[in-house]
Amino acid sequence: MEAFYYLVFGLLGVIVAATELSKSNKDRITTSQPFSAFKNNYLVVYSLMMAGDWLQGPYVYYLYTTYGYGKGDIGQLFIAGFGSSMLFGTIVGSLADKTGRKRACVTYCITYILSCFTKHSPHYKVLMLGRILGGIATSLLFSSFESWLVAEHNKRNFDQQWLSLTFSKAVFLGNGLVAIISGLFGNMLVDSLNLGPVAPFDAAACFLAIGMAIIMSSWSENYGDPSESKDLLTQFKGAAVAIASDEKIALLGAIQSLFEGSMYTFVFLWTPALSPNDEDIPHGFIFATFMMASMLGSSFASRLMARSSIKVEGYMQIVFVVSAASLLLPILTSLLVSPSNVKGGGIKFAGCLQLLGFCTFEACVGIFWPSIMKMRSQYIPEEARSTIMNFFRIPLNIFVCIVLYNVNAFPITVMFGMCSIFLFVAALLQRRLSVIADKTKTEEWSQLRERDAEAEPLNDA
Repeated sequence: MEAFYYLVFGLLGVIVAATELSKSNKDRITTSQPFSAFKNNYLVVYSLMMAGDWLQGPYVYYLYTTYGYGKGDIGQLFIAGFGSSMLFGTIVGSLADKTGRKRACVTYCITYILSCFTKHSPHYKVLMLGRILGGIATSLLFSSFESWLVAEHNKRNFDQQWLSLTFSKAVFLGNGLVAIISGLFGNMLVDSLNLGPVAPFDAAACFLAIGMAIIMSSWSENYGDPSESKDLLTQFKGAAVAIASDEKIALLGAIQSLFEGSMYTFVFLWTPALSPNDEDIPHGFIFATFMMASMLGSSFASRLMARSSIKVEGYMQIVFVVSAASLLLPILTSLLVSPSNVKGGGIKFAGCLQLLGFCTFEACVGIFWPSIMKMRSQYIPEEARSTIMNFFRIPLNIFVCIVLYNVNAFPITVMFGMCSIFLFVAALLQRRLSVIADKTKTEEWSQLRERDAEAEPLNDA
């Protein structure tokens, strides 16, 4: 069965290469030299930031076990991270609109570097502090950088369609290629060079420091609403009113929470799903395969968003339905494939089928990220962008904390079934968002025609 992993990874790699190389002029967006320089600068910084994040992910749990902590203590540490992201991260991330997005990005680097340093200590309280700092950093990573990019893109008067190119390239590199390289680099540090499980965190701190230096030397500052008359509570109220008064923003927040909640649940479940009888599976190689599938999705998304005739709100309905179907595979295989009671060994036939389904889900993740970024840039008001984006993460973090706390309370098939239902609901909400967006555009066209009709008699006179 080992050849199966190489076959899937190789096939995905060939498809990704073919997709990128076969792009025609219709699949590419013609841009300017100043935009290319701006985009490349952002992609370098974003890739360094994501390298700092991806290097840590595979080794957090393992590091805690080497310090002698059990599943219960480790679970509390993980819950603290998501809880911190929900509470402190929302506050710190929302300050970006008022104090500046560049400052928030620098704060992310400093906070995450400090979190990396705490991994050198085996003391539980120090590790807990590291998780709290990591939770704050996560909120900043997924709000401040995107907010800075959108504001700076608009400030420089670049074409709005070019923004989708930056989004898709950022996901292709940061969530795909960089993730694969980071996994291999971390594996080399820990296994090949025998530097210990703390080494990836030290490497992550170095990449974050390099990225911070580039930000401080080449980025300009931008704000949402820098008005000193607005305190943090007023910002929160304004964001809540914006979400409550605009159905498009509310739908976008619900869609994001449903999809990301299912995605983070999948992160916890894919290992026991593929090895229910403690089968020996290559976790690192499977992770790299998932990232390759995500690269394929982001490459496909760049093609879709390059064509003005294709609407994000339309194709994302299909993406959510496909992702819902892909997470039903563990349930279907449990019903249709006879379970094996043999302990250990290689991956079973049911696991192979599920792996293909999980790769399909990861491809949907690759399409989701640049697409949701584009919709956020269209619907979220600039003056409260970071605040609203962090509001979206509150239900997500609550959901993940509940799942973590009850991960052993339900069969794995029930958990996957729940995720599949959430994704199907996201497809329905995306359909509603598409209808409202089309209606809004139709009303805007009608208003323009009425103005033109009123202006014609004046011109004749």
